[in-house]
Amino acid sequence: MDEKDLKEKTAGDNICEANLLSEEELASLPALYRRLLTAAREVALEGDDRRLRGIVADGASRGLFARDRFGLSALTRAMEGTITFCNRVSPDRNIIVAMLLYPLCDGEFLTPERIEKEWGEDIARMVRGLIKVASLYSRGRIPESENFRRLLMAFADDIRVIIIMIVDRLVLMKAINHHPNERLVRDIAVEANYLYASLAHRLGLYAIKSELEDMSLKYTDRETYTNIARQLNERKNSRDAYIAQFIEPVRRKLLEAGLNFDIKGRTKSIYSIWNKIKKQKNDIDHIYDLFAIRIILDTPPEKEKSDCWMAYSLVTDMYQPNPSRMKDWISVPKSNGYESLHITVAGPGGKWVEVQIRTRRMDLVAEKGLAAHWRYKGIKSEGGLDAWMNNVRDILEAAESGPMELMRNFRMDIYDKEVFVFTPKGDLFRLPAGATLLDFAFNIHTKLGSQCVGGRVNGKNEKLTYRLHSGDTVEIQTSANQSPKPDWINIVVTSKARTKIRQTLKEIENKSAELGREMLMRRLKNRKLEFEEAAVSRLVKKMGYKNMTDFFNAIAEEKLDVGVVLEKYIAGETAPHESHAERISAGEFNLQAMAQKETDAPETSSDVLVIGNDIKGINYKFAKCCNPIYGDDVFGFISAEGVIKIHRQDCPNARNIRERYPYRMITTRWSGKSGSQMWATLRVVGQDDIGIVTNITSIINKEKNVSLRNIAIDSNDGLFQGHLTVGIQDNESLNALIKKIKTVKGVKDVSRTR
Repeated sequence: MDEKDLKEKTAGDNICEANLLSEEELASLPALYRRLLTAAREVALEGDDRRLRGIVADGASRGLFARDRFGLSALTRAMEGTITFCNRVSPDRNIIVAMLLYPLCDGEFLTPERIEKEWGEDIARMVRGLIKVASLYSRGRIPESENFRRLLMAFADDIRVIIIMIVDRLVLMKAINHHPNERLVRDIAVEANYLYASLAHRLGLYAIKSELEDMSLKYTDRETYTNIARQLNERKNSRDAYIAQFIEPVRRKLLEAGLNFDIKGRTKSIYSIWNKIKKQKNDIDHIYDLFAIRIILDTPPEKEKSDCWMAYSLVTDMYQPNPSRMKDWISVPKSNGYESLHITVAGPGGKWVEVQIRTRRMDLVAEKGLAAHWRYKGIKSEGGLDAWMNNVRDILEAAESGPMELMRNFRMDIYDKEVFVFTPKGDLFRLPAGATLLDFAFNIHTKLGSQCVGGRVNGKNEKLTYRLHSGDTVEIQTSANQSPKPDWINIVVTSKARTKIRQTLKEIENKSAELGREMLMRRLKNRKLEFEEAAVSRLVKKMGYKNMTDFFNAIAEEKLDVGVVLEKYIAGETAPHESHAERISAGEFNLQAMAQKETDAPETSSDVLVIGNDIKGINYKFAKCCNPIYGDDVFGFISAEGVIKIHRQDCPNARNIRERYPYRMITTRWSGKSGSQMWATLRVVGQDDIGIVTNITSIINKEKNVSLRNIAIDSNDGLFQGHLTVGIQDNESLNALIKKIKTVKGVKDVSRTR
């Protein structure tokens, strides 16, 4: 390609204006594009260069690559990002195309639909993921809201979106070094540390993780960063001399053994050194593992382990090892795929030196993570990827105390060290350090954890609180009478166990509350009284309970006498007694005397109900047992207080009313047009899937003249059941809403309850 082509195309329409490309940026584009072509050459398809160059140049000429809030050009940032991705992770054609096209989707020039048509569904899916993430950022800082959870959920849709965002954040961090808005830079640096460095660590992108952490420290505590960097620089000559002195005899031994290898020294990152200084409460001169020696073996796959252990033997024969610092990540790799042997030995002068031994393949994974050998085609067959995705979902479900708790769990699960334990059959399980026998039980299966009463560890009986150690063989003991207890939350450390315990406790609580509700309803029915939610709600508050669940639990557990509750309910509602009511027919009732004063009816300009023989202006209330709305088939029921209660014809109490009080029923029909909103409750059943509730509420929010008043969700055995109370004008609108909710993926049934 002619290196001036891109510059000429982008300069064609005088785009050197505020917010667009500067002359300096235009001049740098050809060189930047050549670097991109070089980095992507091995994965590009025929015609990609021409097609991408054309659409990027067209977008730039229209001024669509506007500047972000840091003043950076979206075009140069996207190109720098793709180059960084190719060099630091692994070239992939679809990811490169998605990264270049995404900035052009901020408008009508390029849409995901057009991308799908011209470039394929896989690239369009990544672009949609990036748009979704960008929409969350547009609402404000992520850590200050529930957007943090939504952000992780957006990431979890496609692992490649995570990698793109990590790389983009690395490019951004490098670009804002001297940005004048220090507060903005600090906010970005903090987020880069707790979120993007954490994600990079989880994916095994250690080099990127270290850079993000170093730059984060630089932008949040420049004095500390500069001080450590200066001390490292001052000691560089002596450090290099010591590394050479340590390496030389090791090199000779490895050559004599016939091994092919590279060997080099590596200084710890500034952020890592700073953490060591804080943890050990010491200065840089007393950090014993300030640098590490890395031995990288060129060896065939079948000899990887044996050659690594041979190198280990040669090094430990020469230098005294510290057994407590031995780490074998070859026999059992880390969850992110990391494999290496780590040993700490006493080098010349008695200084402790860390030695890392790995093969060329292991080093590639260590530098570029699992991403180094994923296929990036949307295929989720890799065990490491599946484990990662499941872990993210566990964390998302675990934090019920808001974004800050979620962030704490997210980092805790990433950086915790690991223990490896076995079942009696020899199956190996990986858990975070500090995990208990109860964590292990829940890790195997929820039912096993829920019924766990203890276990045998290495042939010895242990309690639920036993802290596991690597190499333990664990057999779980259960009892059918066992169930989770509230204090179990304080025993476990894994987010999975914590989530399952809370879910089970909630299910037990709900079952108990349902029993208490049935006890009260049965007593009310015996007294020929209706169960009204509003009346019970007032009674719950009057008796000092936080919510109905606690109230009904107290009844079920006999902490509250249901008889006492019944009397208080009757006293509070002044329920009518049939023996004191005058037996009159509906036709004899003085309708005109029931002029409307205070009513629960909708506030409209004219009555929407005609009661009796075309008589309006009647005092009426909508029955709480069935909540009729405009358009429902209804009837009136004259209560002893002189108020007509409006019921649906299919009300659960309708049959009893018709059989016992036919003389108190009165014909009722709707009149005029629907007025203000009335309340209806929907029962929704579907698959217990992240995001399904969001999709349902999104549909409701988009409906005109429909509002969501309340939502309650319960889940069990992969299914969820939700009750949604919505404000709506008539049953025609309600039926239309039900049809739309039924179209949501994963929804199995939608029905109106009352």
